[in-house]
Amino acid sequence: MNNYQIADAFTMLSKLMDIHGENSFKSKSYASAAFTIEKLSSQLEEMPKEKIAGLKGIGASSAQKIIELLETGQIKILNDIIFSTPPGVIEMLNIKGIGPKKINTIWKEMELESIGELIYACRENRLKLYKGFGEKTQQNVIDVIEFYLQNKGSHLYASVEKLVPEIMNFLQDLFPEISVQITGEFARQLPVINEVAFTIETGIGNIKTSLASYEGFLLKEEQEESLLYTNGSGINLRLYESLGVNAADIILKSSSSDEFYQAVNKLHSSKGFSSEYEYFLSLGLPYISPALRETAEILQIARESGLPELIQAGDIKGIIHAHSNWSDGSNTLEEMAAGAMDRGMEYLVISDHSKSAFYAQGLNEEKILHQHSLIDELNQKLAPFKIFKSIESDILNDGSLDYNNAVLASFDLVIASVHSNLKMTEEKAMARLLKAIENPYTTILGHMTGRLLLSREGYPLNHFKIIDACAACNVVIELNANPNRLDMDWKYINYALKKNVLISIDPDAHSVKGMDDTRFAVLVAQKAGMTKGQNLSSFNLAMFEQFLASIKK
Repeated sequence: MNNYQIADAFTMLSKLMDIHGENSFKSKSYASAAFTIEKLSSQLEEMPKEKIAGLKGIGASSAQKIIELLETGQIKILNDIIFSTPPGVIEMLNIKGIGPKKINTIWKEMELESIGELIYACRENRLKLYKGFGEKTQQNVIDVIEFYLQNKGSHLYASVEKLVPEIMNFLQDLFPEISVQITGEFARQLPVINEVAFTIETGIGNIKTSLASYEGFLLKEEQEESLLYTNGSGINLRLYESLGVNAADIILKSSSSDEFYQAVNKLHSSKGFSSEYEYFLSLGLPYISPALRETAEILQIARESGLPELIQAGDIKGIIHAHSNWSDGSNTLEEMAAGAMDRGMEYLVISDHSKSAFYAQGLNEEKILHQHSLIDELNQKLAPFKIFKSIESDILNDGSLDYNNAVLASFDLVIASVHSNLKMTEEKAMARLLKAIENPYTTILGHMTGRLLLSREGYPLNHFKIIDACAACNVVIELNANPNRLDMDWKYINYALKKNVLISIDPDAHSVKGMDDTRFAVLVAQKAGMTKGQNLSSFNLAMFEQFLASIKK
């Protein structure tokens, strides 16, 4: 073990001690030891052990740990502190601009345990509320994290979406007059993309030769029908050949789940067809888009009742679940209303955070009265556009909501969400959510599992029991459109629809720009076979008011 490796271990120990808020004198001594070790002209492993303690800048405690490291390959105290630190917190050390002391604040005070949670908090303007963090620091953290995440392999759909047209244009220029088609996970509209895939109407050899001269493309893997490249953007790019009579099979296989591909091929092999349309026609089925190629059940639906007319982005009539600068939003109430109107919306449901969300400047009872008064004024001015009075009420530990019944009754509707104490057993999470669902003032269950894609697993739930409870209590389930959330998961939406539970596509917008996130949830809803009639935010103003009136009864 060379000196640099030993110094790295001491540096890590020093930083982790600072993150844990331990004795600063000790952490500084380990940092000083690391600096000294790096500058040594002789290797420690070649020194007599008794001489190590005599080195200038190396104290007795550090010397003991050096010897332990040389003899055992590890330092027990370092192992212990690593074991007691969430991996995501350790990963934050890779983010330039935030040192161990600031990570201590992020972890201990903000209760964030991953880079994904951190960037989400930054985008909700929460970082700048804490001492030592300003708006400039918050934006810098966002920029650095985005750059860091580019090289992680997996990406949110929303991040990849910006790059797909650029890659498509590049490939079309490289292969003029040849069909280039998007396929794979992106075509299936999956929330997380591990590979961006295209089919190209040429052979593997030609694809490989054509890309060989481009330095930005590194060949990682070669298969019989495809090549996998990485490029400077950190995206894994898979290119399939799609030639002749087997083109349909390659396109179908690359743009379907294994379950769907196997099921449809039991009806008739997809080999021997030059196009997907020709293949589906031969089966007597309508064309099934990649978004719906997930389960075998869709084949039965297509054959017996036909495919549903899927919801489209233009079907959204109102912005439900939006935050203003009354809590942690970036824009004023007036600006949020103007942004909704600019997007052709008929109404806005303003749902600022409740009082327990102190980190988000949640509204106490006095602020609620003032906000409601302002909403009344704006509604007179903006008619026929309407702002509805709502709140994103925290579901507290015991499942109760964040205000008494008199305050809850003052809202047009209540979105109930979990924001704190997310590390729950399934039993605890179920009890907490079921009690909130049964509260007569709960209109919408917000972001059901609390997950952040690629960053934080949702708390464990029995989705079917939660959906059954929402059906019994006439509670709407949110499909949160923030691309980091997309919660509830599309796999459970179909069950909710069968139980006649309304879904609400909500942007959870913390700025005017955030309203545009609704389209990401529309893509998810399409995967579940949703129609506009099954989505609350597709109700026009009159229908929405009628719905609220029925809920009030």
